Amino acid sequence: MANIFDLFKKIESAESSAVPVTHIVVGLGNIGKQYERTRHNAGFLAIDYIAECWGVKIDRVKFHSTVAEGTVLGKRVLLMKPTTLMNNSGVAIGEATAFYKIPPQQVIVLHDEISFDPGVIRIRRKGSAGGHNGLKSVIAHLSSEDFPRIKIGVGKKPSPDYDLVDWVLGKFPECDLAAISDRFDDIKSACEGIIGGNIDAAMNKYSK
Repeated sequence: MANIFDLFKKIESAESSAVPVTHIVVGLGNIGKQYERTRHNAGFLAIDYIAECWGVKIDRVKFHSTVAEGTVLGKRVLLMKPTTLMNNSGVAIGEATAFYKIPPQQVIVLHDEISFDPGVIRIRRKGSAGGHNGLKSVIAHLSSEDFPRIKIGVGKKPSPDYDLVDWVLGKFPECDLAAISDRFDDIKSACEGIIGGNIDAAMNKYSK
């Protein structure tokens, strides 16, 4: 006879799976050891923190990504880390939104932003790619700029002629990584606010 606690777990799992996914939170970055703790992987770092806080592990392979599902404010949320490399991130997000029939407005994208100092985050309801190749891919595959994003400051180039690729693929100094990590809880709370339909409040509270 099956253990009663195992039966409860199966029932709970079945009930959870019956709730459809209504929102997606995506961290942008590049897979591979060589890219760990690089500026371009700020989105990956943030979403790993969120997954840990929500008690899930991003380890299932689906939609050209590693994914996890969690329940937040009664809503089923898909967490994604695309495995396509940064410049093709939209492939993964496009597949997931098509599968779940989720509109762009319910996709939250976390990404690095070289215009801001480490520790600065900005929340936007929509907008252009602003030169970010990952966002360009997302916009192309969603056929829309109308999705919320959380920009995570990773620091400006030290000089105008510094190679951009070298900068975003460079490793964080410890002080910069600490400044960004200090904002992860705010990023998590901002995602929860957006999922709960309070994006204006999240923008006013956490965009600093």
